[in-house]
Amino acid sequence: MDDRSKHDHSGWEEVVLAARERARTRQALMVERFGLSGDVQYHWSMDDAQIAWSRDGKVFLTGRLTMIGSVSRPQRSWLWSWANESLPHPVLGDIERVRRFGEENDHPVLPWPGFDYHPELVAEARLVAASVLDAELLWAESTGDVELHFLVHDLTLTAG
Repeated sequence: MDDRSKHDHSGWEEVVLAARERARTRQALMVERFGLSGDVQYHWSMDDAQIAWSRDGKVFLTGRLTMIGSVSRPQRSWLWSWANESLPHPVLGDIERVRRFGEENDHPVLPWPGFDYHPELVAEARLVAASVLDAELLWAESTGDVELHFLVHDLTLTAG
């Protein structure tokens, strides 16, 4: 779908506003509840779609990752994970639901495979994806010229 003439702008703004408030509240609560600041280390893997946080070498929290998409800094572009054939299947999670939500609600930025990088539009797309997939956290990782954007689900405290 690349029909850029169809777009419910006011509907998009409402969805983004609700998603932004949801993420702000949930993100702050999870960081505080699980102590995800300070001397915390983490390890993540796209192959098994997992992230683990540790302190003093002991894992205390795990979660499941869904990759939302990536930003190529040299190309100044965003690519949705559902459109990236090089990703391991587990890290895609239910990302197709975000694409379908965009199609069903005339929010074309969600079903476009990619778009020119605009920081605010990327932020909005991430927030809406987090809301649609009921994520507990948004998370990003920069590697060289690429920013990887993820959702974190199913946070579980471990006995570690």
